[in-house]
Amino acid sequence: ADSIRPYSPMGKLLPFTQPLCPASCGRMLSAPTERFYYLLKKEGFPMYQSLRGTIYALIAGICWGFSGTVGQFLFSHTAIDSGWLTTVRLLVSGLILLVMAAIQRPQSVTGVWKNRRDALQLVFFGIAGLMAVQYCYMEAIFYSDSGTATAVQYTGEAMLLVYTCITARRLPKLSEFFGLVLALFGIFLLATHGSFSGLVLSPAGLFWGLTAAVALMIYTASPCRLIEKYGSISITAQGMLIGGLALGLLLRVWNIPGAYTPEALAGIAAIVLIGTVLGFTIYLQATVLIGPLKAGLIAAVETVSAPFFSRVWLKTPFQPVDYLGFLCILSMVFLISLPELRKERAQTPQNS
Repeated sequence: ADSIRPYSPMGKLLPFTQPLCPASCGRMLSAPTERFYYLLKKEGFPMYQSLRGTIYALIAGICWGFSGTVGQFLFSHTAIDSGWLTTVRLLVSGLILLVMAAIQRPQSVTGVWKNRRDALQLVFFGIAGLMAVQYCYMEAIFYSDSGTATAVQYTGEAMLLVYTCITARRLPKLSEFFGLVLALFGIFLLATHGSFSGLVLSPAGLFWGLTAAVALMIYTASPCRLIEKYGSISITAQGMLIGGLALGLLLRVWNIPGAYTPEALAGIAAIVLIGTVLGFTIYLQATVLIGPLKAGLIAAVETVSAPFFSRVWLKTPFQPVDYLGFLCILSMVFLISLPELRKERAQTPQNS
């Protein structure tokens, strides 16, 4: 009889009879229905966890793509300054996330400051990682558009691969090599439309996009040890606050006129709440359900959602060669992650 009884994802044999389902209004359920309810509500089927994680990661990527397009809208329809917008975004988002972290794990907020090495690493992450990637990304959008800026920024994944290969003193694997080639080819297509005669992307847009890619590499690599020790929300929240304060002091943001029109305030709220708070928290949930590698790959839909929103909403003109460039960047993300995907699959125990 035990051979037909269900097992939980943790390998425990589930009983045939479970407590009454609250949604059934006290009615007795059949044994198969009870087993299904128990698995779904208490333990969760792996396939349902995978589906939820996939949906969450997709939503996160869409939120980030939408947020970038809102930034493009603000730059083209209001007099908002990119530095002022980035400062407000970092400070407000960081404050909201810090409250969330303090409610969940109060010790994670103060613990990092009791260790000098950890505190210095957090400051570096906040300035060279979070502040730099957010400010450079917004500048790239200002000088180009959200779709192009997002695609160029994602080449930071390829830069991180090169850095990893250098530090590990190894050559890229075959799929990683082709990913690097696609990254370079994608940048070439977006910047020149395949012509050697000159740039179609403004030099400033290309510069800030590539600078954002370097910052993305630092942002991805620098906080790993801190996140393992203190948690993602706490480290990201404090990094945002540090980055926001540093950027505000650097740009003397109090001397920059703010934007307080209804459409500007609505746009800022969308960037903070949808693009940062919602996108970040739902992405973290996706990493719990399906792992950070798969979640990161799926969230790379941002490279598709940003040009989609930019084209449909703001009528940004794209040439067929631009879409080919976007596809190259998206394929690059998959190819450089392929070795880890294979390794993860090989280590996953197969159900008999």
